[in-house]
Amino acid sequence: MSFSQNANKIFDKAVSDYHDKDHVDTPVINPFPPQSIESVLYLKNWIDTVQWHLEDIIRNPEIDAVEALAIKRRIDASNQERTDLVEMIDSYFLEKYQSVKVNPTAVINTESPAWAIDRLSILALKIYHMQQEVYRTGVSEEHRSACKKKSDVLLEQREDLSTAIDQLIRDIENGERYMKVYRQMKMYNDPNLNPVLYGKK
Repeated sequence: MSFSQNANKIFDKAVSDYHDKDHVDTPVINPFPPQSIESVLYLKNWIDTVQWHLEDIIRNPEIDAVEALAIKRRIDASNQERTDLVEMIDSYFLEKYQSVKVNPTAVINTESPAWAIDRLSILALKIYHMQQEVYRTGVSEEHRSACKKKSDVLLEQREDLSTAIDQLIRDIENGERYMKVYRQMKMYNDPNLNPVLYGKK
């Protein structure tokens, strides 16, 4: 099984597990061994899934302003968690291929493997929710048909992205591409870098 096949399987499981309860406060029960890459991938998608539903909730036009602010801050914290987990995934690849001899003609990719895997995780959510619309009752046949077409495109996109990720990993493993990871330097969460925060000291 390729890395992307394994990741897609884990992402689909996390999405399915979340929807057993379908509540943003459901505690995560990670079925994979702690510190394993599978565990990180599962947690990554679980956080993505919770955030997906928080984004739905906050768009309720009748939401209480205080509740909306609390959810917005929760989404901000979730974004930081997501970024941290992406960097953990990149650290996994950096460690795994640290001894690979890079070919003199090797090139760098536009993004690291983990940021491509991040998009794969979001695709799992898009596919799940679009397929829900395909089988939704109480809507027109036109709605279901339009969603079926979108679902087909999303499935094709996942296949293409999975192929590209596996090719990237193979190229890194063979020294034909090399990883160069730039850690995300988010400034708005840092009390030493956000002027609104450090201005209050």
